[in-house]
Amino acid sequence: MPWSLYDYFMQQFNFTTLQTQNLATFFSFKDMAETIVSLIAEELLGKLFSIASNEIGLAWGVQKDAQELVNTLTIIKAVLLDAEDKQIHNGKLKVWLGKLKDICYDAEYVLDEIEVKDFRKQVVNSQSSIRKVRHFFSSSNPIAFHLTLWHKIKEVKKRLAKIAVDKDNFNLTEKVDNNHVIGWERERETHSFVRASDVIGRDKDKEKIMKLLLRPSDGHENVSIIPIVGIGGLGKTALAKLVYNDKIVGEYFKLKIWVCVSDEFVLKKLLIDIIESATGQKNIHENIDQLQRILRDILSHEKYLLVLDDVWNEDYGLWVELRNLLIECVSGSKIIVTTRSDRVASILGNVPTYKLEGLSLDDCLSVFVKYAFKEGQEKQHPNLMEIGIEIVKKYGGVPLAVRALGSLLYSSTSEQDWKNLRDNEIWKLDQNENNILNALRISYNHLPPHLKQCFVYCSIFPKDIEFISIHLVQFWMAHGLLQSHNENQDLENIVMQYIKELMSRSFFQDIAQLHENLYTFKIHDLMHDLATSLMRNECLIVKSTNQICTRSHRHLSFHFVDAPIIDVPNILPNLGHLRSISFYPITGESTGISQSFLELIVSKCKFLRMLNLFSLNIEVVPKKIGNLKHLRYLYLGYNPKIKELPNSIYKLQNLQYLSLLGCKELKVLTRDVKYLISLRRLALTTIQKHLPNHGIGCLNSLRHLWISNCNNLEYLFEDIGHLRVLQSLRISECPRLISLPHGVRSLSSLEDLHLISCERLNIGLSIGSDKQDNHDELSSTWPHFRCLYIEELPQLVEFPQWLIQCSTNTSKRLDIINCSNLNALPESMQKLQVLRVVNCPELSSLPKDMDRLIALRELIIRGCPKLSERCKQETSEDWSKIAHIPRITLDGKIIKSTEN
Repeated sequence: MPWSLYDYFMQQFNFTTLQTQNLATFFSFKDMAETIVSLIAEELLGKLFSIASNEIGLAWGVQKDAQELVNTLTIIKAVLLDAEDKQIHNGKLKVWLGKLKDICYDAEYVLDEIEVKDFRKQVVNSQSSIRKVRHFFSSSNPIAFHLTLWHKIKEVKKRLAKIAVDKDNFNLTEKVDNNHVIGWERERETHSFVRASDVIGRDKDKEKIMKLLLRPSDGHENVSIIPIVGIGGLGKTALAKLVYNDKIVGEYFKLKIWVCVSDEFVLKKLLIDIIESATGQKNIHENIDQLQRILRDILSHEKYLLVLDDVWNEDYGLWVELRNLLIECVSGSKIIVTTRSDRVASILGNVPTYKLEGLSLDDCLSVFVKYAFKEGQEKQHPNLMEIGIEIVKKYGGVPLAVRALGSLLYSSTSEQDWKNLRDNEIWKLDQNENNILNALRISYNHLPPHLKQCFVYCSIFPKDIEFISIHLVQFWMAHGLLQSHNENQDLENIVMQYIKELMSRSFFQDIAQLHENLYTFKIHDLMHDLATSLMRNECLIVKSTNQICTRSHRHLSFHFVDAPIIDVPNILPNLGHLRSISFYPITGESTGISQSFLELIVSKCKFLRMLNLFSLNIEVVPKKIGNLKHLRYLYLGYNPKIKELPNSIYKLQNLQYLSLLGCKELKVLTRDVKYLISLRRLALTTIQKHLPNHGIGCLNSLRHLWISNCNNLEYLFEDIGHLRVLQSLRISECPRLISLPHGVRSLSSLEDLHLISCERLNIGLSIGSDKQDNHDELSSTWPHFRCLYIEELPQLVEFPQWLIQCSTNTSKRLDIINCSNLNALPESMQKLQVLRVVNCPELSSLPKDMDRLIALRELIIRGCPKLSERCKQETSEDWSKIAHIPRITLDGKIIKSTEN
């Protein structure tokens, strides 16, 4: 029986009393649908170029076909941006884009198969026992594979050629993506008027901005530029209006100017707008030289306040052109800039950025009540107020969102209406041009294409999850979202650039930097809703079994399904095209997956790139898991009943991330792990006593190794030194581990070393006696090293010479926690920036050369009574050694803090 989304949601929400007009608007969310085909096509083109131009294509006889596909797809791609803009109003065009997306995915699967075969050739050619390796990978007939490959590519060529012809039916034009914006956004404007009573909860913010405005010039520059930064809908413009219209501000600044900059930062247009706001005259016929003369004359007579609202320009050169005209003025003039970008703020501002925070719960509730009820009516409906509090908590802090939600409930006193709004996601609500998601989407539209795709993929994760940057690295990498224009640039570093860029544009919040390239952060619920709305045709978030998975869905994410066993759900008629499946069980509860469902996933989802089976009480890993040849990301962590891995798992040549953390009964990780030649990150728990040589040590792509909770482990693998690109080594909670292998000092790419809760580990004995080391070994260093973290190593009395030799010349951070017998710190750590020492009772003195550590920015000492007492005395020799450090904390008290 045919049905529409409108009918479906009418049944789900059962709205009975909302006004008909509001209902029609409420369900207009379909306009937010997004098909990011241009980004998928860009990724496919990169792979096609590679195969068409190198030996892989030649080896498989597909160079010519690949080049033909490149040519056809390049022609199509030229008009994709126009097609994506126009699809909102053209159903046939949307269908065309959907077909193109399917072809791109299918083509990518074929190219992946070629890469897998090429990987296996590399493995065979690089192993000494060729016969054994060939037998290991002898599951397919090469002649049959060639024939199948030829048919698949011909079919893709045929389908793509048809799509290329069909595009001519839509009158599409070529566009260049300069972070293009859609029509309604280009016309977006703001004005300066506001009723102060309409702005709730910003009195303290107003006072702080007023102090900056009324503060005299410091003498260096005539104009102070004050950036106000925050996500869309937070109230930056409202705050600027409050200040702009204040009576005291009006008396202090005789000339006030308001300009909405929005998308276009064009000098001539800005000059016209500034002059018009100041004089009321629109000088559209003057040339730019005449305009700059008029403007400089206007600003030369009186102290001015200029508000540049909604600035996006990140081109410093363009800003300098305007600034040079604005600083020829009366001293004490001020400019307020509102923006969503930290980068814009740093370019424009010459005073510290004002980061606007979300409203308090009480203030948000006041905003909500103002828009949800007629004046005083809320007192008559305490039951609705209780539901309203829950609604506000869900999307609190952002006044635009709270106002929009309140407006939807205006004049409705039906408890069911209120509950329906509380229990459903904001991305399913009204999407008219004043809606919160449209306001947030402006930020999205200004992202470069590669960041757009990275952002929307974050919707696969549940709300409120705390991201760790290194995990997001593997996630984005598994989905092929990274663009490198330099083959020598490490992909992990590219991801960190992406993360910092999204941070600077207010897409992430609650950011904490653990060390140089390790961050934790969250996504605001509203930003998550934006990503979900843009990704919903691609990703199905499963919270109950009455949802429907369609062929267009490529990602399946189970979010806290409340069931003891997740069995084969009714939602899965279409499994074959899924690219990722993830499970996020309810925290603290035992949730499992049925073996039949797991077997179905492995047998049917042959194109999976990511499989996250975190904490699902799995006992047996399916033998056919090796058939998932496209798999990049496999999380088997915290399934303590897994005792062994099937041999086929080592056939996953594309696998980049494997977590076996928390698999406490895992008997053995065999030497065949060396066949996982793409593995970049391995997290391992095992009951083995020894990790075998010629296994992990042969993983030439491994960047991160985490060995944890191995209760029987006594020794690591001796050939660890062969891991020439290993950047991070973490060993934790291995109580029987005696020593580290000698090869650790040969880890020339090592950046971070964490040794945690290893009771028997004596790192002084780990590399053998220092006297036995020859001169070459003693000269070994870790040239890229930056962080050493040591916790609960009772055998540590003093730092061994080998560790000092390897790390002290480059280390930027040293953390020593709960080392009960440590009595001395290492010397000569010239690059050290942060030193933290906690609960080391035997430590009584600082390094002798402490006063020469000029890079040291922070010293933290806690639970070290002998050391703290000496450092507290400002007349002591120890104090003189640390007096140069900008920030010093002793036993939880900051005794010195200066600005950098």
